[in-house]
Amino acid sequence: MSEHLDLDFIVPGDDFTRAGEASSSLKNTLKMLGIDNGAIRKVSIAIYEGEINMVIHAEGGTADVTIYPDAVKIFLQDNGPGIADVDKAMQEGFSTAPDTIRSLGFGAGMGLPNMRKYTDDMSVESEVGVGTKVTMIVNY
Repeated sequence: MSEHLDLDFIVPGDDFTRAGEASSSLKNTLKMLGIDNGAIRKVSIAIYEGEINMVIHAEGGTADVTIYPDAVKIFLQDNGPGIADVDKAMQEGFSTAPDTIRSLGFGAGMGLPNMRKYTDDMSVESEVGVGTKVTMIVNY
């Protein structure tokens, strides 16, 4: 692989049938590049959780991915309502998802905690009324 490979995805809002397209495409690309299966699993889980969060809470957003020879960097951005208390949102089980989303099997409050768990570095910037930016890095 050359120095790096950039991939950009649109995450459609309010469409659970298309949620996961970015993670699936990224997973296939990483497989074709011969990246370690363990790293692929971590990257796939992290970006999928981010996609689902954007679908549930932010009416979609973007996922920009850079694949380096030794790491994957994922930058997620949305123009949703923002997260009022990022520390609280990082707690397992904390969720602001409505009951309609929970009845679909989503919104258990594991999105951000799983994103943190499966990445080597993660930062969340959020402003209420403006949106959220998440940067994640998985090393391999």
